[in-house]
Amino acid sequence: MKALIATLFTVVLALPAWAEVEIQDVTSPKGIKAWLVEEHSIPFTALELRFRGGTSLDAPGKRGAINLMTGLIEEGAGDLDARAYARKLESLAASFGYDVGDDTLSISARFLTENRDEVIDLLRTTLLEPRFDQDAVDRVRAQVISSLKSNAKDPNSIASKSVREMIYGDHPYATDGQGTIESVSALTRDDIVDAHAGVLVRDQLYVGAVGDITAEELGALLDELLADLPETGRAIPSKADLNLTGGVTVVDFDTPQSQVLFSQGGIDRDDEDFFAAYVMNHILGGGSFESRLMEEVRVKRGLTYGVYSYLLPKDLASLYMGSVASGNDRVAEAIEVIQEEWAKVASDGVTAEELKDAQTYLTGAYPLRFDGNGQIAGIMVGMQMQDLPIDYIATRNDKVNAVTLEDIKRVAGELLNPDQLHFTVVGKPVGLETTN
Repeated sequence: MKALIATLFTVVLALPAWAEVEIQDVTSPKGIKAWLVEEHSIPFTALELRFRGGTSLDAPGKRGAINLMTGLIEEGAGDLDARAYARKLESLAASFGYDVGDDTLSISARFLTENRDEVIDLLRTTLLEPRFDQDAVDRVRAQVISSLKSNAKDPNSIASKSVREMIYGDHPYATDGQGTIESVSALTRDDIVDAHAGVLVRDQLYVGAVGDITAEELGALLDELLADLPETGRAIPSKADLNLTGGVTVVDFDTPQSQVLFSQGGIDRDDEDFFAAYVMNHILGGGSFESRLMEEVRVKRGLTYGVYSYLLPKDLASLYMGSVASGNDRVAEAIEVIQEEWAKVASDGVTAEELKDAQTYLTGAYPLRFDGNGQIAGIMVGMQMQDLPIDYIATRNDKVNAVTLEDIKRVAGELLNPDQLHFTVVGKPVGLETTN
């Protein structure tokens, strides 16, 4: 039975083609909206719930409360303590997953059709009646603190902390959503209850469902599961004011290899030039061995095992970031090469061959994202949160292919700013000092 369940949880949808995914816009009798893809060949459904706000909604002085609350949701609900809850979930051959980040709190459910009603009843109790027993609070708190202590010794985590503090100032993005050892240690059960009430609310809710369920059945399920959630909660914070200056920040850390994060201002997801920037970044540093940065920093000079850049369009701020690690005696050269390539693309754009290869890769890889019910449910929720049209899946590759050399040259000239590129270096780099 367990082997069958595992197979169903990783099932690949038997759809005729990824571009033909038919998304229905569903509204329940009580007004809860969702996107649905029906697939009745296997008696299995994936449900994705996502609440906008995430750890950015932590109350002042309570950093880490929402993260801790998320870790406690499945530690007992209603009449079931943590152990009984786990046994009940296993008996239903269901799976629940919880995740939280700066901008979202996500809850995933995977279940067999024959157990749908019981699973939804358990999930409803989970959302509305979490126990937050003190022994569970203490146990999960200890796990979070252990993670924070580990991060304090990890060069990449140290670099991320330095970048956040430098760029975001007093915005919630400036601090780790897990909180600090001090803030998490001070959290009470009342703080966790308050966090729960402020985040799991209907006006920040987005839903996607894929599998063996009709629109009518989904509507009834949504009302049963979600109608009794509070309508409103904490207000989303304002946009972040970014402190972006070029230069170098060295964080002294005893390690033979320096970890580097580089950053500058980015581009919003809803900007009309986003796809041009997306394709341009793939060519510059998208992570493949064909990228400019990988070719120049690793292949030609052997300065690193890997270097990549990425667009980071968060809800309340957009950055353009990248990462590289190199030996302390060679990291200065790696940074110099990155700066040079940044400047070259900014001034000259890319070649026709690079553009064609990038478009071929990006359009060819896109269907691979649609390899299961859960993945598609998550994609649909992301589309809703980004205010993308319901036919986006079918038109996305057309947008990639529509990018021209002229688009990339123009956008690269506007977006890439070598003078504003900041390198945060954690290690003992030779020949590098903090410049500001």
